[in-house]
Amino acid sequence: MRTATHATFGDPAEVLAPVDAPLPEPAAGQVRIKTILSPIHNHDLWTVRGQYGYKPELPAIGGSEAVGIVDALGEGVEGVTLGQRVAVAGVHGTWAEYFTASAKGLVPLPEAIGDEAAAQLIAMPFSALTLLEFLEVKEGDWIVQNTANGMVGKAVAMLGKARGINVINLVRRDAGIGELEALGIGNAVSTAAEGWKTQVRALAGDAPIVAAIDSVGGTASGDLLSLLGDDGLLVSFGTMTGEPMQISSGDLIFKQAVVKGFWGAKVSAAMPADERQRLFGELMRLVITGAVQLPVEAIFPLDRIGDAVRASLAPGKAGKVLLKP
Repeated sequence: MRTATHATFGDPAEVLAPVDAPLPEPAAGQVRIKTILSPIHNHDLWTVRGQYGYKPELPAIGGSEAVGIVDALGEGVEGVTLGQRVAVAGVHGTWAEYFTASAKGLVPLPEAIGDEAAAQLIAMPFSALTLLEFLEVKEGDWIVQNTANGMVGKAVAMLGKARGINVINLVRRDAGIGELEALGIGNAVSTAAEGWKTQVRALAGDAPIVAAIDSVGGTASGDLLSLLGDDGLLVSFGTMTGEPMQISSGDLIFKQAVVKGFWGAKVSAAMPADERQRLFGELMRLVITGAVQLPVEAIFPLDRIGDAVRASLAPGKAGKVLLKP
């Protein structure tokens, strides 16, 4: 089968290459899936660089999420049928014509959710939904996030709106405001603008900002902390800059703020099955009704993996870059 594989860690656009590999066989409790589409996530690229929380043995096939068709069943698998269309995330090697996954992690898909949305249904939108649960925010609360025009940021904004949570969306370019407005996302502020913090405080009015989501790191972390109200929560979701969080001890102490890390894979793995089912049900309803949109920027074949990576890293994307075997 054809794959996008890297034999060394490094720049994904340089080290990933189309490689032929043996067809995988499902172990007990697993299924083999014929890939329809698989997205390129930032955490996939950090994994290829060798700088993520999970470091694969080399050579390794990239990718961690996909939509596909169940092609073979391992020993002991029940409740799954051959030919069934499913979504799966938190796996390895989805940038290939076939991959294996635990049968317990499969998400059966209704016909109302198309392949392009299904391919990116779990890792980003479901992480965004579990992140809102993690924040313990309720209807009417105000929160703020940076990198709001990223896929998780857009999902947080749309899911927050559906739940009646007021989300202030920070972007680093003035043009990012229009990108969000095109998806019906408001409360957007460009940090490139003079006095942007004043704009943020004006949006919230007298209401405290109870939580902040940081996906940038560096000085951006301190900017978010400065906007929080007393007893506020600052959550580190990612580090776009690759820099340590730089926060004011004064803000931390006098606001009695709390700083936490959030890794969706760990939170999801520890989640009770009924809670996971409830959240997936909510997410699917919102995707089907259009309250949550999952746009696609481009679709590339595996043979053009380098071009696909470069497109994924380009600023100003309208949606996800997907791979099609």
